[in-house]
Amino acid sequence: MFYIGIDLGTSAVKLLLMDSEGKIVNIVSREYPLYFPHPGWSEQKPQDWYEQTILGIEELIQDVDKEQVAGISFGGQMHGLVILDEDDNVIRPAILWNDGRTGEETEYLNNVIGREKLSAYTANIAFAGFTAPKLLWVKNREPENFARIAKIMLPKDYIAYKLTGVHCTDVSDASGMLLFDVKNRRWSEEMCDICGIRVGQLAKCYESYEAVGTLLPQVAAQLGLSPSVKVAAGAGDNAAAAVGTGTVGDNMCNISLGTSGTVFISSKQFGVDRYNALHSFAHADGSYHLMGCMLSAASCNKWWMDDIIGTKDYAAQQQPIEKLGENHVFFLPYLMGERSPHNDPEARAVFIGMSMDTTRADMTQAVLEGVAFALRDSLEVAKSLGIELKSTKICGGGAKSPLWKKIVANVLNLRVEVPESEEGPSMGGAMLAAVACGEYASVEEIAAKVVKVVETVEPEAELVAKYEERYQQFKRIYPACKPLFR
Repeated sequence: MFYIGIDLGTSAVKLLLMDSEGKIVNIVSREYPLYFPHPGWSEQKPQDWYEQTILGIEELIQDVDKEQVAGISFGGQMHGLVILDEDDNVIRPAILWNDGRTGEETEYLNNVIGREKLSAYTANIAFAGFTAPKLLWVKNREPENFARIAKIMLPKDYIAYKLTGVHCTDVSDASGMLLFDVKNRRWSEEMCDICGIRVGQLAKCYESYEAVGTLLPQVAAQLGLSPSVKVAAGAGDNAAAAVGTGTVGDNMCNISLGTSGTVFISSKQFGVDRYNALHSFAHADGSYHLMGCMLSAASCNKWWMDDIIGTKDYAAQQQPIEKLGENHVFFLPYLMGERSPHNDPEARAVFIGMSMDTTRADMTQAVLEGVAFALRDSLEVAKSLGIELKSTKICGGGAKSPLWKKIVANVLNLRVEVPESEEGPSMGGAMLAAVACGEYASVEEIAAKVVKVVETVEPEAELVAKYEERYQQFKRIYPACKPLFR
């Protein structure tokens, strides 16, 4: 049988077709626009997602026996606000995870409602990108739209609804809304009251590997698929990527170098760090995870290469970089503000330490190292909880760079394991579909069978020591610059 994984990303939807043994049969990617109507705002049109997803599925399965397609599931950009009216029409463009307009609402939640209450209700505090502050923003700034809300959804769940007619979400994606009681895996009535909504306006919540329904007859006919094809709830992109890299079970780690960057640590036990610097979310395998999320990771390198240097040949720009751990230039990677661990939407990117002999290669190296240092900030919080890691998986576009993987291994002092498939969320989505269809008994079972490590990057003691010294310098830069960002 075949299983489709749909990764609804920020710039494109990536679709993957996997067979029962975990072999990737085909991959398709289709882009859609991103809108910035005001500085710091970030929006997309849900209809664009759906149109490109349908076209992508048609292309993905055009050369296979469509009768063999058994299931579909998702990984998807988290935290986005999609609001539907009573006729299930989209009320306004979706407000995305990297949107920074909700400073006042975030401050209200953290300082008026209070961090302790938020953490007690949801295991998390408010971040500008979370869904609840966006809801409050609509309530405060667009009351006519707020009054029309019949259903509140997340990006990937809108696609699931369009495919099945079911208003659904999953525990991992719901965890990032600040409306979900993570410990007890249910909606928080207290948070609904705070945001002025009813629990009934939220979608039914499933485990990531549970089927929510089957394809609507008209959708099945359009795609040439059986209406018995099961659609599973899927997961937020980071939880789906963790499934795709085998980061399931207890005390496993995955680093994602995508548009955003994450340190994702799976755990059988529910836990919260005392400062809520890391997100405490439900995991797609039925357990929990801690996650540090930086808003700009591989997107920093893309910005530097595409917009500043003006090249698409990233490898050529990295080729002259040789002296690791000795760079005198530092880069704060806060192009869109920052989440973990600073929770500062006003933070901005900074180059520091340039001199007359600074080269383009030094600055390129600083961008790669700055992202790695910022990932380490989150790892340090995990260490403070007594979590000890020896290794991590890695995925995302940035993981294609041998140099960047070496930098990450040595800055974090972890063995970096590269899975055979670097597709992350789309692979995880396909694996969740296979579990929903009964091909495998559990997420852990399919991960053990399907995920294979094809490369290992070991940290080097001398380089680890050099980067330790550099990191101690790096972590003093943000506190020094913070007053300038206000």
